[in-house]
Amino acid sequence: MRNINDALVEAGAKMEDTVRVRYILPDRTDFQKTWPVLQRWLGDVRPAAIMMQAGLMEEVMKIEIEVTARKSEGRVDDINASSG
Repeated sequence: MRNINDALVEAGAKMEDTVRVRYILPDRTDFQKTWPVLQRWLGDVRPAAIMMQAGLMEEVMKIEIEVTARKSEGRVDDINASSG
């Protein structure tokens, strides 16, 4: 989540600008374990979301998260960020 936040900030956005999240996990039953961390980072943001089960690039990877954000302040640029 730090990587995603840093990418958003670099693009002139913030976590509150997140409009969509895609979670990819090798084992979908692990999703509940991530929920406290996700809630801490997203706060009151309620983006559209999907969780998919799929193999990741390396065995040690447990989750891949991709977000799409829309810049606030009247800008219409979309920003995509991801972190594994």
